[in-house]
Amino acid sequence: MKNKITPAQNQANIQNSNRGTSGTNRQYDQNQGNRGKQLNPNNKK
Repeated sequence: MKNKITPAQNQANIQNSNRGTSGTNRQYDQNQGNRGKQLNPNNKK
């Protein structure tokens, strides 16, 4: 079973890009994906 992530840990993960490592964390990836959708000039409202 996976460990539960607290809201404080989730907030920290969203801001942490893990520079200098071989990957990123899931919360960061999901946040950046949503950010890309919102900034896309072709996005129809």
